Amino acid sequence: MSDARHAPAPLAVRMVGINKRFGNVLANADVTLNVRAGTVHGLVGENGAGKSTLMSVLYGFYGADSGHIEVDGAPVRIRNAFEAIALGLGMVHQHFMLVETLSAIDNVMLGAEPHLLLKRSDAVVRAGLEALMTSTGLRVELDAVVGDLSVGDRQRLEILKALYRGAKILILDEPTAVLTPQETEALFKVLARLRDQGTTIILITHKLKEVMRLCDRVTVMRGGRVVHETDIADASIQGLAEAMVGRQVHMGRQGDAKGAPGAVALEAVGLTVRDALQVERLRGVSIRLRAGEIVGVAGVAGNGQSELLEVLSGLRTPQGGRLTVAGESFGPARWLDPRAARALGIAHVPEDRHARAMVMSFGAWESAVLGYEELPAYSSPRGWMLHRRMRDATAALMQRFDVRPRNPALASSKFSGGNQQKLVLAREIGQAPKVLLVGQPTRGVDIGAIEFIHAQLRALRDAGCALLVVSSELDEILALADRVLVMNEGRITGELPIAECTEAKVGLLMVETEGVAA
Repeated sequence: MSDARHAPAPLAVRMVGINKRFGNVLANADVTLNVRAGTVHGLVGENGAGKSTLMSVLYGFYGADSGHIEVDGAPVRIRNAFEAIALGLGMVHQHFMLVETLSAIDNVMLGAEPHLLLKRSDAVVRAGLEALMTSTGLRVELDAVVGDLSVGDRQRLEILKALYRGAKILILDEPTAVLTPQETEALFKVLARLRDQGTTIILITHKLKEVMRLCDRVTVMRGGRVVHETDIADASIQGLAEAMVGRQVHMGRQGDAKGAPGAVALEAVGLTVRDALQVERLRGVSIRLRAGEIVGVAGVAGNGQSELLEVLSGLRTPQGGRLTVAGESFGPARWLDPRAARALGIAHVPEDRHARAMVMSFGAWESAVLGYEELPAYSSPRGWMLHRRMRDATAALMQRFDVRPRNPALASSKFSGGNQQKLVLAREIGQAPKVLLVGQPTRGVDIGAIEFIHAQLRALRDAGCALLVVSSELDEILALADRVLVMNEGRITGELPIAECTEAKVGLLMVETEGVAA
């Protein structure tokens, strides 16, 4: 949080009485937002609260139905992104707006070339970016192809692009949703430096710890309206959570398993995975999952957790090791595939719901049966898919898992991230699996949905399912797991019962390099 000032800074952004309707949905209802210059202002709320709509109005993507906007004290009418950029606004979206086949510097130049001659444009832009990187601490390899950059590098590039184009007011939409802890820490240092240099930052996020750490002031939206606004000095995580949801929120650990773990539901021994470059991603990993237990896997992203989920779900064949599920054994010569995994009672919620769990153009009812189309409930004996039954089943799942809006025909892409995640969980949990593999269960999900998802996972455990939960959020692992495994460099570096887990202990194991069998 920045130092207290003797006099309030002038307003960089003032939005008054903003109303925006999409058909019957009132996305913004008489919203007023005041953001002071040179501060980090948090904008929080559940999925669908109206945060992104409000910022899209500010950035010119949408026109408000009523209300007015001031930038640096002057009334403005922002009809498109070009006008927003001309006023010193820059927006970094949750899903980056970059061309992956172009270099980093070409992405910055695209649409804003200073000269007709590309070579001259390159020289001018390169000099400007080098100066920006020196002053801000944002470092990106300018000649690297964007598709080869890490997620953190792509985000830094997006911020550089906005700053190069003259942004004095930065809007960041869920900037840490897909970052590793190290990348998040680096981003926070950059944002603090930008604020100290006079940049105004509006931070849209679900992560209240980040709001408390980084922001100077916070506005809470619920149901399209502003319901709370306060200085961070006067805020608390619990108070902000309750303002977001409109009720008391139960955060953190909510209860241990009702009984001792049962029989072994899945056992893997000595799993070894090498990637296309022959780099070892899993190094002799052994793991045992028992009925009625949640095993959490902690560790910095990229240390083998993704490969472990892929192997156990049948999406990837290992080069070594064996797997036993329901008395059936598998080895590299005959590994299980996703269909066989489902037949054995293994369900899988992938880390990337867009790439692996849904077809975004499909209706919700189609995404809700992916992988299960051949079940008798959904198909006739002759193999015809029974669409009406699928839609009816999806409607029931949406009711049970509180997926909003409850419209099975709506395209999967039209749901918020939290509701997409609940739909995927509904599909997998709805089949009463014996083993559930979950990657990043609440990535990009608001606090109310987090509470709901955690409750569903605990209920499944208490019903006798064996769960493996991979999360880059250590708080989530400590809230859910009965037993914690820590991975680093493709190995399991430690195993702890939850009673012995502390952030310090787990953090130390995250940097260990010698693996032990679990």
